[in-house]
Amino acid sequence: MVLAAGLGTRMRPLTDSRPKPLVEVEHKALVDHVLDRVAAAGIPRAVVNLHHHADMLEAHLKARAGAPEVVLSDERALLLETGGGVRKALPLLGAAPFLVINSDTIWIEGMWPNLVRLTEHFDPERMDALLLLASAAHSIGYDGMGDFQMDKMGRLTRRAERLVAPFVYAGAAVLAPRLFEGMPDGAFSLNRVFDRAGEADRLFGLRLDGIWMHVGTPDAIALAEEAIQRSSD
Repeated sequence: MVLAAGLGTRMRPLTDSRPKPLVEVEHKALVDHVLDRVAAAGIPRAVVNLHHHADMLEAHLKARAGAPEVVLSDERALLLETGGGVRKALPLLGAAPFLVINSDTIWIEGMWPNLVRLTEHFDPERMDALLLLASAAHSIGYDGMGDFQMDKMGRLTRRAERLVAPFVYAGAAVLAPRLFEGMPDGAFSLNRVFDRAGEADRLFGLRLDGIWMHVGTPDAIALAEEAIQRSSD
């Protein structure tokens, strides 16, 4: 599932006239960067949710050629946040663990495609959630305090208040559908789902191979484009 319904308030004024997934980096919409990664990973079908400037995003996705097949989950009536959006789309996603990815996450690949690595590392015997993590200190455009600590086995714990953590969530994860059992029908964050997995000792991480770029503001677009151009030189 590709999460594409958010308001993109930090990306204003660009998102006053378009949804954030249609903001371009290197002359390509962010959502196309993501869907191309999905296709390259061999995933044939993607559910994409809609809310902000939904008509514009829907038209763009319907005009897109090639893989993956796109199925829409309509949130025009009510923005459900990340967790609520996934819960609403569960009937479209099926009973098996699935990949969920933010429509605005972008990275420069390392030796191996990260979405392939993520799906291959997911172990349903031990895990309910496997999160792709980037270095908080070495990612482009990120200046936060990090999200998670990770032990030698890959288990994650949340950053303690006022402390710095080495890893930041890079916007992609494999999740077991059972994590959403009993969750509310309305809006809620995926963080509630991550915390549920953590409480059961079934929250794990995988370090991103490559360079993650946090394109959260208009100023960050130029930083991301510069990093991409350097990597291709």
